[in-house]
Amino acid sequence: MAQLEEIKARIDIVDLVSETVKLRRAGRNFSGLCPFHSEKTPSFIVSPERGAWRCFGQCNEGGDIFSFVMKKEGWDFKETLRFLAQKAGVTLEAYTPRQQEAKDANERLRGLLEEAVNFYRHQLLQTDAGKGALDYLHEKRGLTGATVETFGLGYAPDAWESARTHFIDKGYAESELLEAGLLSSRDSGGTYDRFRNRIMIPIRDEQGRMAGFGARIMPPHSPPLPSEMGGDKGGAKFLNSPETPLFSKSRLLYGLDRARKPIRIAGQAVIVEGYLDVIALHQAGFENVVSPMGTALTEEQLRLLKRSTRRIVLALDPDAAGQKAVLHGLDAARQALDRQTETGFDARGLLRHEARLQADLRVASMPDNLDPDEIVQRDPDEWKRLVSEAQPVVLHVMNTLAAGRDLEDARVKSEIAAQVLPLIEDLPNPVERDTYRQRLARFLKVDERALLGPQAAGGKGRRIRPRPEKPAQAQGEAPAVEARPLSPGHSIESHILSILLAKPGLLYRHDRALQEAGLARLGAEDFGYTDHQIIFRMVRQALEQEGASPEEDLRRELPLAGLAADLLTQAAQWQQRDDTLLDDLLRATVKLRRMGLGDSINQLRYLQEEANQQGDLMAGSYREMVLQQSRLLRHLDQAGSKLGAARRQD
Repeated sequence: MAQLEEIKARIDIVDLVSETVKLRRAGRNFSGLCPFHSEKTPSFIVSPERGAWRCFGQCNEGGDIFSFVMKKEGWDFKETLRFLAQKAGVTLEAYTPRQQEAKDANERLRGLLEEAVNFYRHQLLQTDAGKGALDYLHEKRGLTGATVETFGLGYAPDAWESARTHFIDKGYAESELLEAGLLSSRDSGGTYDRFRNRIMIPIRDEQGRMAGFGARIMPPHSPPLPSEMGGDKGGAKFLNSPETPLFSKSRLLYGLDRARKPIRIAGQAVIVEGYLDVIALHQAGFENVVSPMGTALTEEQLRLLKRSTRRIVLALDPDAAGQKAVLHGLDAARQALDRQTETGFDARGLLRHEARLQADLRVASMPDNLDPDEIVQRDPDEWKRLVSEAQPVVLHVMNTLAAGRDLEDARVKSEIAAQVLPLIEDLPNPVERDTYRQRLARFLKVDERALLGPQAAGGKGRRIRPRPEKPAQAQGEAPAVEARPLSPGHSIESHILSILLAKPGLLYRHDRALQEAGLARLGAEDFGYTDHQIIFRMVRQALEQEGASPEEDLRRELPLAGLAADLLTQAAQWQQRDDTLLDDLLRATVKLRRMGLGDSINQLRYLQEEANQQGDLMAGSYREMVLQQSRLLRHLDQAGSKLGAARRQD
């Protein structure tokens, strides 16, 4: 038995979920209050037969034991795999010699960085040179000694070889110090300390492991570097570690290791711009705060937050750069958090989103040209109010674009409309679209009908139509505690993936056929198994990267090695077939979605009957959900018939 299947077979999903959720039997399933959102009436269902869970309430998500732990703990798949393997008593496959060598090298670098934290901490707390930096942290930034200790803050001496000498004396090679980002190379040869006369802020990944440093310069600023050392970079206000095997600015969020649980408890994450802002806010009791690495937000950073919450507030500095970061981060946010489908190109080759916003993304405006840490020092309640009053992105963008401009100028009105209308058209709810369109018309003092024509978005394309509503995702069907034959749902998912691994390019034709029938494109949410979702994302990503191969990526993913081998073996039989593979793939997709909808309807009907018996007012809501799922099922059946007819005509 493959390791993943062995883990699923050994862990009873009811026992696992019962550790944090009070469950009671509901027919063949179990029900309880969803652990991922606040509710008074149970909408959370666990099926021991299928090894699956599903929330029919606000979350509207489901999956297997892996997805449950990932969502609850905010972990990635590999972290979750290690945890569940240990819980199940399953020994994971050993690393290959090359993988083990890379892992050992990274662990040594992490050890070096941990020692660097201690070195810089000693310089801050135990040396005369560090006294000025410590006074700055206490008096100017308002940080207590306990906070300085908690966040491991330190000081890099104003010297060229202080760290270099210290760590070489401890047995580290110069090459290791360079790879860890503690040294920089001279153009003329040799090395020197990268960080000098700076407050040192350890940067850890979401698991709390050392990745690098952020460093704020201390006044008076260091003089510019000689030309052979890289010009004037020494005088930058903030300096991060360079890109290393452990440190990647696009993949890290400062403070996330401490903020993950507070984010889940608060139900929202707040993003600020500076490391010291994060520290000051945590000290004041606002621990659901993180910061990017001094750059615009990236998809990877927002995906990290998505594991813990869908409500995200951007509270960036009030200067022009901060406002620009908000607007730059918007596209990344929409892509990472809000889309169910991939981006596509219209006939003119312009990128546009086939989007359905699912995150509550807002922007908080900072008053009086104050940074977040200054606001919380002035009045913690003011910070709380500013976050609670954060505006939806559409409204913030409207106000930001209009600031300081003449709204009586027709060209200005046209420019603002051209940038705001695409955001409005991305909204899936027609009431929200109409409301924002009306608000934009009043804001610009124009007739709303002027915002509906093809010229409203700058005359560069037709009006974007909302895509058809997507049927609910299919439920995973993991094996129960005892080993048994795989479920039909699992087999269908494996069948779909094996075809896509054999013919990745078929996915484009498949997506187009689904959309022409009024259905959403195939997405990771269609798969009930977490490992299947990961493999599907690899296929999609490989298609977007020229020359990339999903097969190569799969073979490198050690936790998926057993499943990958099985799927690739199945895929081999499809290599010589082209004629009916698309039909086969479409039928399997419709069948998978139909099974998921059927399961949802059966579960909801039981909840409805139980609520009726108890006189629970929630019975009406369950009835509406049953009707909605039934409508989706009828739509799916009609689309399936349409697909079959269209393929027969071809």
